[in-house]
Amino acid sequence: MTAAVVDQRTYARRWWTLGTLCLCITVIGVDNTILNVALPSIVRDLGATGSQLQLIVDGYTVVFAGLLLTGGSLGDRYGRRHALMAGLGWFGLFSVAASRAASPTELIMARAAMGIGGAFIFPTTLSVLTNTFSDPAERATAIGIWAGVSGIGIALGPLAGGLLVERFGWASVFLVNVPVCGTALVLTWLFVPNSSHRAESPLDPVGAVLSIVGLMSLLYGVIEGPDQGWVTGRVALPLVGGMALLVAFAWWEWRNPRPMLDVRFFTNPRFSAASATITLAFFGLYASTFLMTQYFQFILGYSPLRAGVMIVPNAVGMMIAGPLSPRLVRHLGTKRVVVVGLGLLAAAMGLFGSNTVMSQQVLSLGARFLLGFGIGLTTPPVTESIMGSLPPSRAGVGSAVNDTTRQTGGAVGVAVIGSVFAARYHAAIGSLGFLAPASRASARESIGTSLDVASRLGAPERARLVHLAHLAYLDSMRLTYALSVAIVGLAALVAYRWLPATAPTHVGEPGRPTPTGAPDRPGVDGPATTGMLAGATSDLGPAAD
Repeated sequence: MTAAVVDQRTYARRWWTLGTLCLCITVIGVDNTILNVALPSIVRDLGATGSQLQLIVDGYTVVFAGLLLTGGSLGDRYGRRHALMAGLGWFGLFSVAASRAASPTELIMARAAMGIGGAFIFPTTLSVLTNTFSDPAERATAIGIWAGVSGIGIALGPLAGGLLVERFGWASVFLVNVPVCGTALVLTWLFVPNSSHRAESPLDPVGAVLSIVGLMSLLYGVIEGPDQGWVTGRVALPLVGGMALLVAFAWWEWRNPRPMLDVRFFTNPRFSAASATITLAFFGLYASTFLMTQYFQFILGYSPLRAGVMIVPNAVGMMIAGPLSPRLVRHLGTKRVVVVGLGLLAAAMGLFGSNTVMSQQVLSLGARFLLGFGIGLTTPPVTESIMGSLPPSRAGVGSAVNDTTRQTGGAVGVAVIGSVFAARYHAAIGSLGFLAPASRASARESIGTSLDVASRLGAPERARLVHLAHLAYLDSMRLTYALSVAIVGLAALVAYRWLPATAPTHVGEPGRPTPTGAPDRPGVDGPATTGMLAGATSDLGPAAD
């Protein structure tokens, strides 16, 4: 079959491809949020300690983020459909292993292994999308839909998790991944083309090792910092070592004639400004979500399931704004839409800092919808800026950069905001001189431990400690949300100052001429299509039948 026929089949089935990719991204979104509601049951059944619970959650995140660049690069080289199917199969297999874990250690290992599968799924979906939708307008629309659908996973996770845990136990939150992965595998085999660019995606084992170990070390230190202390050896060594290895990675990639990630891409303001914007935005977003979940349960007294339901307006806002964003970009330009989206995000975070607003049902719904709408407006054009800055041959690495900046920004945001919050909470709650000395340290640690100590006190002392804990939490919340607003404001400033107002018509590699030629598909720009087909291989399999 000729390349032209294969390309026409790929083009004709592009919306089926997008639907399949959206299903793949949903399983990752659900898994990121579904586990939280199962943690109390895991404590009861497996006897997991607090540090083990943290490793169950963070082990996945560290491995996932650390392998994104390598996973994206291998997909570019050996075939994006192959990488996606391998990731789905691996993710489903170790989901079964996680459901059958008989000890916290087994569950930690299974979750880390799931992170390997996720690292091949997440960047590959966006890479396939970029190579399937070469027309800039269609690609922007597809990215908007992809970003909007990701909100479904965020909403489904807590809801499905609460129902599953109540009816079937904690193991069901992992088993639910199996039929989704199975369905996605079949659809991927049918509808996703196996494009690859072997000649332009060299093997770079030194760069891969430096990026994996560097990112994992850095994220481990960031995640452990708030609990272990930033100057302890357990945190300082991974932080310093991780940063040193990432500097070595950048140096190696700059000097390597065939790098895994050409760091010269960062000289393109569209790429670098978009990467910085998404990092800062997710810094504030993850931190705000982390604090709001605790607010719902500890201050307002919501159950885990009801707290999960409260996330739904965020997802609805994302699902509405995601597909709408590309249309606004065509009329207003990338810069204006991104700045407006970040402004809405900052406004929502400002409202989150008000107990008066968030304790009122209607106002709280509006604030959370505003947050989702703001991030939904921001994510598609920023993602398109990153992906549109690169040639389609490096779409996997570009997608991995996009995903790594999100994960890193989010992890650093939770750690930094969490540390600031804890320090303020310790100061605001006071010395608690009315408590016995043995209880004071525990009562000052966090809102959760404060309420736990209060539950064992007599009525007068219990009421006093609960009152002080609530006041300290609200005081700390105002401070940290103000900091989140400032961080998102900085992201808006970066976007306004350095993000191009509109996307360039043609895309090429730094230091290389942009290819030219007539379109190979109806409605597709010639240069983008030519860049996609030159040096590419495609093995459509059933999708080409």
